[in-house]
Amino acid sequence: MSMEPLDGENQKKRVCYFFDSDIGGFHYGPGHPMKPTRIRMCHSLVMNYGLYKKMEIFRAKPATKREMTQFHSDEYVDFLSKITPSNMNSFVREQHKYNVGDDCPVFDGLFDYCSISAGGSMEGAARLSRDKCDIAVNWAGGLHHAKKSEASGFCYVNDIVLGILELLRYHKRVLYIDIDVHHGDGVEEAFYTTDRVMTCSFHKYGEYFPGTGELRDVGVIKGKYHALNFPLRDGISDENYKSVFEPVIKQVMESYDPSAIVLQCGTDSLSGDKLGCLNLSMKGHANCVKFVKSFNKPLLLLGGGGYTMRNVSRAWAYETGLAAGVELGPDIPVNEYYEYFGPDYQLDVKSSNADDLNTPAYLNRVKQIVMENLRHCGGAPSVQMTDIPTLPIDAEMDDPNADEDLIPRDTRRSQRLLDSRIQNDGELSDSDDEGEGGRRNHARHRDSDSVESGGGISGRKYGLGAGIMHTSAAPTHGAGPSGHVTNVRVFSTPKASSMEVDTLSLPAEIEDVEVKMENGSEGGGREKSDSMDIDSSSATTPAEIASEAPLGSTLNLS
Repeated sequence: MSMEPLDGENQKKRVCYFFDSDIGGFHYGPGHPMKPTRIRMCHSLVMNYGLYKKMEIFRAKPATKREMTQFHSDEYVDFLSKITPSNMNSFVREQHKYNVGDDCPVFDGLFDYCSISAGGSMEGAARLSRDKCDIAVNWAGGLHHAKKSEASGFCYVNDIVLGILELLRYHKRVLYIDIDVHHGDGVEEAFYTTDRVMTCSFHKYGEYFPGTGELRDVGVIKGKYHALNFPLRDGISDENYKSVFEPVIKQVMESYDPSAIVLQCGTDSLSGDKLGCLNLSMKGHANCVKFVKSFNKPLLLLGGGGYTMRNVSRAWAYETGLAAGVELGPDIPVNEYYEYFGPDYQLDVKSSNADDLNTPAYLNRVKQIVMENLRHCGGAPSVQMTDIPTLPIDAEMDDPNADEDLIPRDTRRSQRLLDSRIQNDGELSDSDDEGEGGRRNHARHRDSDSVESGGGISGRKYGLGAGIMHTSAAPTHGAGPSGHVTNVRVFSTPKASSMEVDTLSLPAEIEDVEVKMENGSEGGGREKSDSMDIDSSSATTPAEIASEAPLGSTLNLS
């Protein structure tokens, strides 16, 4: 079996998964460690494992410039939309001002890349707020270093802050958890002065980018003790990570009582990452997802760092399965990136024998201080309640098939129907999924005596890429198919010998499934919403606005 139901799963979750096929086409440049192809690799695993049967798949509407300016400054967003590799020499001063150029290079399609990332997180938050799903997944998001008017750490637009602002329209309190190896400085800074968002980051600290996230950084003004930082040393193991993560998050849930959770699942905390220095296995990392999911709160799962592509895609595919209530099997199915996962072609990412510099005494001391800061929190803060304004998007989501008349009458099964189908656990027939369970191509049924006597599976072959930036680690491996190998299956019969040639392709059921762009989805409605415009001269951070704004207001920072 390629996947098994999770033990102790007492409640089935409705999962919305966001993916845009364009995301894998962007490239930061030769030698750059950030490779958006990793998201397409993850999606290939998700589809070939058959996870599409367990969740709804969406292609979010890309975020607009106006939506980005709910957090980012108008001038910065305008700069991102204008700059290209061909005109970048005309923006030398602006590049320096907005920290664009080295870690955050200018590349073709930069603004489109930011729009796709932010759109998925905002639309995921919108669906959670309207109770259209229990868990929303956007692996293209999680870019937690971007600031209001500055790019940082491979991040240009902070989709996390934009998603949280969307959640705050409906939710009184939102908890943000960050398990990336780097400190989530952009999100912490945005909500540093408000008690409506609690940020909790577990990260490597000490001579390490971005240099923030000290234990004593706890927030200011109304946000005091609503920023939690757990600094770690090199090489932390699964057991030690679990020993601090679970008690801290459990106490946060009891003390703060959030009504929604955002979990940034950066995979540079995995063992063997090109830029990371921790030693988590895939299951140690995924245990955080499983634990946070167990609180049964609306959950937004986002991507983040992760620079060893074969491990990033493994971990996120496995965590997508956990969100959908299944555990993926150990053998990786054949997919377009199959040879990346050699030589063992196994899903698991194992820990190494690196030394764990986090002693029990150190971890207990830090945990004690974090718990003490939580006690100062004084319980869950209250929020002024107001009616949530009715928006055009609400009517559209109440009747998602309003445009069904636009579907051609000769279309047997519309794409909307295919994307929304979720297979029941008790389904006995797999007629729509012929080929599962090893049934496919066992014999040529036009000749009952035929026996398959040959075959074999081979995939694409890939070349090697350039080095890596700002690290002494080994060179990275780039993407790019250099050839396509054909499969030859030989069938013999008593009457005659014959040869059939098949090219390697995705299973037939997957060819029918594509992600969709919905007309009038949350993205379209967000821009038309009744909004509360706030002058950024008097309130310059989302934290100030979140503190003062009544529940149910749309927050536009201009």
